[in-house]
Amino acid sequence: MTTNTRNTQAGTTHSTDGIRTVLVTSASGKTGRRVAERLGGRGATVRAGSRTGATPFDWEDPATWAPALRGTDAAYVAYYPDLAAPGAVEAMRTFGALAAESGVRRLTLLSGRGEPEALVAEEALRVAADGVELAVVRASFFSQNFSEGLLAEGVAEGELVFPAGDTAEPFIDVDDLADVVVETLTADGHAGRVHEVTGPRPMGFAEIAAEIARASGRPVVYRAVSEAEYAALLTGFGLPAAEAGWYAALFATLLDGHNASATDGVKRVLGREPRSFAAFAAEVWGGPRA
Repeated sequence: MTTNTRNTQAGTTHSTDGIRTVLVTSASGKTGRRVAERLGGRGATVRAGSRTGATPFDWEDPATWAPALRGTDAAYVAYYPDLAAPGAVEAMRTFGALAAESGVRRLTLLSGRGEPEALVAEEALRVAADGVELAVVRASFFSQNFSEGLLAEGVAEGELVFPAGDTAEPFIDVDDLADVVVETLTADGHAGRVHEVTGPRPMGFAEIAAEIARASGRPVVYRAVSEAEYAALLTGFGLPAAEAGWYAALFATLLDGHNASATDGVKRVLGREPRSFAAFAAEVWGGPRA
Protein backbone atom coordinates (compact mmCIF):
# COMPACT_ATOMS: atom_id res chain seq x y z
CA MET A 1 0.00 0.00 0.00
CA THR A 2 1.29 3.44 -0.85
CA THR A 3 0.71 7.06 -0.02
CA ASN A 4 -0.62 9.68 -2.38
CA THR A 5 -1.21 13.35 -1.58
CA ARG A 6 -3.80 14.08 -4.26
CA ASN A 7 -7.41 13.69 -3.14
CA THR A 8 -10.86 13.89 -4.68
CA GLN A 9 -12.89 15.38 -1.86
CA ALA A 10 -15.85 17.60 -2.70
CA GLY A 11 -14.66 20.79 -4.34
CA THR A 12 -11.50 19.32 -5.88
CA THR A 13 -11.10 20.06 -9.58
CA HIS A 14 -10.40 16.95 -11.61
CA SER A 15 -8.11 16.84 -14.60
CA THR A 16 -7.22 14.12 -17.05
CA ASP A 17 -3.60 15.41 -17.04
CA GLY A 18 -3.26 14.89 -20.80
CA ILE A 19 -5.00 11.48 -20.76
CA ARG A 20 -7.66 11.85 -23.46
CA THR A 21 -8.40 8.38 -24.83
CA VAL A 22 -8.64 5.41 -22.46
CA LEU A 23 -9.18 1.74 -23.23
CA VAL A 24 -11.27 -0.02 -20.60
CA THR A 25 -10.87 -3.78 -20.85
CA SER A 26 -13.64 -6.07 -19.61
CA ALA A 27 -15.89 -3.02 -19.95
CA SER A 28 -19.08 -4.99 -19.44
CA GLY A 29 -17.92 -6.31 -16.05
CA LYS A 30 -18.59 -5.03 -12.56
CA THR A 31 -15.55 -2.78 -12.42
CA GLY A 32 -15.14 -2.01 -16.12
CA ARG A 33 -18.54 -0.47 -16.72
CA ARG A 34 -18.21 1.75 -13.64
CA VAL A 35 -14.73 2.88 -14.65
CA ALA A 36 -15.96 3.65 -18.18
CA GLU A 37 -18.88 5.71 -16.88
CA ARG A 38 -16.65 7.75 -14.58
CA LEU A 39 -14.03 8.38 -17.24
CA GLY A 40 -16.73 9.59 -19.63
CA GLY A 41 -17.99 11.91 -16.92
CA ARG A 42 -14.54 13.48 -16.72
CA GLY A 43 -14.48 14.16 -20.43
CA ALA A 44 -12.23 11.33 -21.56
CA THR A 45 -12.86 9.44 -24.78
CA VAL A 46 -13.57 5.90 -23.63
CA ARG A 47 -13.00 2.78 -25.65
CA ALA A 48 -15.19 0.25 -23.89
CA GLY A 49 -13.50 -3.00 -24.81
CA SER A 50 -15.62 -6.15 -24.75
CA ARG A 51 -16.40 -9.19 -26.87
CA THR A 52 -19.55 -7.67 -28.36
CA GLY A 53 -19.07 -3.92 -27.94
CA ALA A 54 -18.07 -1.15 -30.33
CA THR A 55 -14.41 -1.78 -29.43
CA PRO A 56 -13.82 -5.51 -29.86
CA PHE A 57 -11.63 -6.82 -27.04
CA ASP A 58 -11.41 -10.39 -25.82
CA TRP A 59 -8.81 -11.67 -23.38
CA GLU A 60 -9.06 -15.04 -25.13
CA ASP A 61 -8.26 -13.48 -28.52
CA PRO A 62 -4.93 -11.59 -28.49
CA ALA A 63 -5.58 -10.42 -32.07
CA THR A 64 -8.11 -7.93 -30.64
CA TRP A 65 -5.64 -6.29 -28.26
CA ALA A 66 -3.43 -4.19 -30.55
CA PRO A 67 -6.30 -2.58 -32.52
CA ALA A 68 -8.02 -1.63 -29.24
CA LEU A 69 -4.81 -0.11 -27.85
CA ARG A 70 -3.85 1.82 -30.98
CA GLY A 71 -4.10 5.57 -30.43
CA THR A 72 -4.94 5.37 -26.72
CA ASP A 73 -3.23 7.31 -23.95
CA ALA A 74 -4.08 4.92 -21.11
CA ALA A 75 -5.77 1.63 -20.33
CA TYR A 76 -7.56 -0.03 -17.45
CA VAL A 77 -6.41 -3.64 -17.33
CA ALA A 78 -9.00 -5.96 -15.76
CA TYR A 79 -8.02 -9.49 -16.73
CA TYR A 80 -10.76 -12.09 -16.93
CA PRO A 81 -11.38 -14.38 -15.11
CA ASP A 82 -8.72 -13.43 -12.56
CA LEU A 83 -5.10 -12.35 -12.52
CA ALA A 84 -4.25 -15.57 -10.66
CA ALA A 85 -5.78 -17.74 -13.39
CA PRO A 86 -3.73 -19.97 -15.69
CA GLY A 87 -2.58 -17.99 -18.71
CA ALA A 88 -2.65 -14.61 -16.97
CA VAL A 89 1.14 -14.23 -16.82
CA GLU A 90 1.58 -14.75 -20.56
CA ALA A 91 -1.39 -12.48 -21.28
CA MET A 92 0.11 -9.67 -19.19
CA ARG A 93 3.47 -10.11 -20.88
CA THR A 94 1.94 -9.86 -24.35
CA PHE A 95 -0.48 -7.05 -23.48
CA GLY A 96 2.27 -5.01 -21.81
CA ALA A 97 4.54 -5.26 -24.83
CA LEU A 98 1.70 -4.20 -27.15
CA ALA A 99 0.85 -1.25 -24.90
CA ALA A 100 4.45 -0.04 -24.98
CA GLU A 101 4.65 -0.48 -28.77
CA SER A 102 1.39 1.43 -29.18
CA GLY A 103 2.66 4.44 -27.25
CA VAL A 104 0.31 4.05 -24.29
CA ARG A 105 1.43 6.34 -21.49
CA ARG A 106 -0.36 4.92 -18.48
CA LEU A 107 -1.80 1.61 -17.28
CA THR A 108 -3.79 0.73 -14.18
CA LEU A 109 -3.96 -2.97 -13.38
CA LEU A 110 -6.67 -4.52 -11.21
CA SER A 111 -5.17 -7.23 -9.03
CA GLY A 112 -6.30 -9.41 -6.17
CA ARG A 113 -5.31 -8.77 -2.61
CA GLY A 114 -3.22 -11.56 -1.11
CA GLU A 115 -2.99 -13.63 -4.32
CA PRO A 116 0.59 -14.95 -4.77
CA GLU A 117 -0.06 -15.97 -8.39
CA ALA A 118 -1.32 -12.49 -9.18
CA LEU A 119 1.99 -11.00 -8.07
CA VAL A 120 3.75 -12.93 -10.82
CA ALA A 121 1.30 -11.56 -13.41
CA GLU A 122 1.77 -8.03 -12.05
CA GLU A 123 5.52 -8.30 -12.52
CA ALA A 124 5.11 -9.70 -16.03
CA LEU A 125 3.11 -6.64 -17.04
CA ARG A 126 5.54 -4.31 -15.27
CA VAL A 127 8.53 -5.70 -17.14
CA ALA A 128 6.85 -6.00 -20.54
CA ALA A 129 5.32 -2.50 -20.47
CA ASP A 130 8.74 -0.89 -20.31
CA GLY A 131 8.50 2.89 -20.22
CA VAL A 132 4.75 2.91 -19.46
CA GLU A 133 3.49 4.33 -16.16
CA LEU A 134 1.92 1.45 -14.22
CA ALA A 135 -0.27 1.62 -11.12
CA VAL A 136 -1.57 -1.54 -9.46
CA VAL A 137 -4.81 -1.60 -7.47
CA ARG A 138 -5.13 -4.71 -5.29
CA ALA A 139 -8.69 -5.12 -4.12
CA SER A 140 -10.43 -7.18 -1.48
CA PHE A 141 -13.60 -9.23 -2.13
CA PHE A 142 -16.33 -7.13 -3.78
CA SER A 143 -19.54 -6.22 -1.96
CA GLN A 144 -21.29 -6.41 -5.34
CA ASN A 145 -20.54 -10.14 -5.56
CA PHE A 146 -23.62 -10.54 -3.34
CA SER A 147 -25.90 -8.43 -5.53
CA GLU A 148 -24.73 -8.85 -9.12
CA GLY A 149 -22.15 -11.58 -9.03
CA LEU A 150 -21.76 -15.28 -8.40
CA LEU A 151 -23.53 -15.16 -5.02
CA ALA A 152 -26.52 -13.05 -6.04
CA GLU A 153 -28.83 -15.93 -6.94
CA GLY A 154 -28.29 -17.68 -3.61
CA VAL A 155 -28.82 -14.44 -1.71
CA ALA A 156 -32.09 -13.91 -3.58
CA GLU A 157 -33.18 -17.39 -2.53
CA GLY A 158 -32.24 -16.77 1.11
CA GLU A 159 -29.09 -18.86 1.41
CA LEU A 160 -25.48 -17.70 1.09
CA VAL A 161 -23.29 -20.75 0.40
CA PHE A 162 -19.51 -20.29 0.32
CA PRO A 163 -16.25 -22.00 1.40
CA ALA A 164 -15.22 -19.24 3.83
CA GLY A 165 -15.78 -20.82 7.25
CA ASP A 166 -15.94 -18.08 9.86
CA THR A 167 -13.22 -15.96 8.22
CA ALA A 168 -13.76 -12.20 8.07
CA GLU A 169 -13.10 -10.12 4.96
CA PRO A 170 -13.07 -6.30 4.52
CA PHE A 171 -15.45 -6.23 1.54
CA ILE A 172 -15.00 -3.27 -0.80
CA ASP A 173 -17.75 -1.45 -2.63
CA VAL A 174 -16.95 -1.57 -6.35
CA ASP A 175 -18.00 2.07 -6.67
CA ASP A 176 -15.13 2.98 -4.34
CA LEU A 177 -12.79 0.74 -6.31
CA ALA A 178 -13.82 2.38 -9.59
CA ASP A 179 -13.18 5.83 -8.11
CA VAL A 180 -9.67 4.74 -7.12
CA VAL A 181 -8.98 3.28 -10.57
CA VAL A 182 -10.14 6.44 -12.34
CA GLU A 183 -7.99 8.59 -10.07
CA THR A 184 -4.90 6.53 -10.90
CA LEU A 185 -5.66 6.79 -14.62
CA THR A 186 -6.35 10.52 -14.73
CA ALA A 187 -4.04 12.00 -12.09
CA ASP A 188 -0.26 12.11 -11.92
CA GLY A 189 1.65 10.60 -9.02
CA HIS A 190 0.62 6.95 -9.19
CA ALA A 191 3.29 5.52 -11.48
CA GLY A 192 5.04 2.56 -9.87
CA ARG A 193 2.66 2.49 -6.93
CA VAL A 194 0.54 -0.30 -5.49
CA HIS A 195 -2.72 0.69 -3.81
CA GLU A 196 -4.28 -1.97 -1.61
CA VAL A 197 -7.95 -1.11 -1.18
CA THR A 198 -10.57 -2.58 1.14
CA GLY A 199 -13.78 -1.68 2.89
CA PRO A 200 -13.71 -0.06 6.33
CA ARG A 201 -13.76 -3.21 8.46
CA PRO A 202 -13.63 -7.01 8.21
CA MET A 203 -16.96 -8.88 8.33
CA GLY A 204 -17.72 -12.58 8.40
CA PHE A 205 -20.10 -14.12 5.89
CA ALA A 206 -22.66 -14.78 8.62
CA GLU A 207 -22.60 -11.07 9.46
CA ILE A 208 -22.96 -10.23 5.77
CA ALA A 209 -26.03 -12.49 5.52
CA ALA A 210 -27.51 -10.85 8.60
CA GLU A 211 -26.88 -7.36 7.17
CA ILE A 212 -28.59 -8.28 3.91
CA ALA A 213 -31.52 -9.79 5.84
CA ARG A 214 -31.82 -6.62 7.92
CA ALA A 215 -31.83 -4.39 4.84
CA SER A 216 -34.17 -6.57 2.78
CA GLY A 217 -36.58 -7.59 5.53
CA ARG A 218 -36.41 -11.28 4.57
CA PRO A 219 -34.36 -14.21 5.89
CA VAL A 220 -30.87 -14.76 4.50
CA VAL A 221 -28.61 -17.35 6.14
CA TYR A 222 -24.98 -18.30 5.60
CA ARG A 223 -24.03 -21.94 5.06
CA ALA A 224 -20.32 -22.69 5.15
CA VAL A 225 -19.14 -25.54 2.92
CA SER A 226 -15.79 -27.14 2.18
CA GLU A 227 -13.73 -26.40 -0.90
CA ALA A 228 -14.70 -29.79 -2.39
CA GLU A 229 -18.38 -29.23 -1.66
CA TYR A 230 -18.30 -25.84 -3.31
CA ALA A 231 -16.53 -27.23 -6.39
CA ALA A 232 -19.25 -29.87 -6.68
CA LEU A 233 -21.90 -27.16 -6.35
CA LEU A 234 -20.35 -25.15 -9.19
CA THR A 235 -20.12 -28.25 -11.33
CA GLY A 236 -23.81 -28.79 -10.73
CA PHE A 237 -24.43 -25.31 -12.11
CA GLY A 238 -22.71 -26.31 -15.35
CA LEU A 239 -19.08 -25.26 -14.89
CA PRO A 240 -16.46 -27.71 -16.18
CA ALA A 241 -14.91 -29.69 -13.34
CA ALA A 242 -11.44 -28.17 -13.79
CA GLU A 243 -12.80 -24.61 -13.78
CA ALA A 244 -15.04 -25.30 -10.79
CA GLY A 245 -12.12 -26.76 -8.87
CA TRP A 246 -9.95 -23.75 -9.67
CA TYR A 247 -12.57 -21.26 -8.48
CA ALA A 248 -13.23 -23.20 -5.28
CA ALA A 249 -9.51 -23.42 -4.51
CA LEU A 250 -9.05 -19.69 -5.18
CA PHE A 251 -11.89 -18.68 -2.86
CA ALA A 252 -10.75 -21.05 -0.13
CA THR A 253 -7.23 -19.63 -0.37
CA LEU A 254 -8.28 -15.98 -0.36
CA LEU A 255 -10.60 -16.54 2.60
CA ASP A 256 -8.23 -18.50 4.83
CA GLY A 257 -7.73 -15.53 7.16
CA HIS A 258 -4.61 -13.88 5.70
CA ASN A 259 -6.69 -11.04 4.24
CA ALA A 260 -8.76 -10.45 7.38
CA SER A 261 -7.64 -6.87 7.96
CA ALA A 262 -8.64 -3.52 6.52
CA THR A 263 -6.39 -0.94 4.89
CA ASP A 264 -6.66 2.83 4.46
CA GLY A 265 -5.95 2.62 0.72
CA VAL A 266 -9.22 4.22 -0.35
CA LYS A 267 -8.71 7.18 1.95
CA ARG A 268 -5.11 7.65 0.86
CA VAL A 269 -6.12 7.91 -2.80
CA LEU A 270 -9.52 9.61 -2.54
CA GLY A 271 -9.30 11.55 0.70
CA ARG A 272 -12.44 9.93 2.12
CA GLU A 273 -13.47 6.76 3.90
CA PRO A 274 -14.77 3.76 1.91
CA ARG A 275 -18.47 2.95 2.03
CA SER A 276 -19.55 0.40 4.62
CA PHE A 277 -21.30 -2.82 3.72
CA ALA A 278 -24.28 -1.69 5.78
CA ALA A 279 -24.66 1.42 3.60
CA PHE A 280 -24.26 -0.68 0.47
CA ALA A 281 -26.87 -3.20 1.65
CA ALA A 282 -29.32 -0.45 2.56
CA GLU A 283 -29.05 1.01 -0.94
CA VAL A 284 -29.33 -2.31 -2.79
CA TRP A 285 -31.88 -4.19 -0.67
CA GLY A 286 -33.53 -1.47 1.37
CA GLY A 287 -35.95 -0.15 -1.23
CA PRO A 288 -39.73 -0.42 -1.13
CA ARG A 289 -40.94 -3.96 -0.45
CA ALA A 290 -44.17 -5.52 -1.61
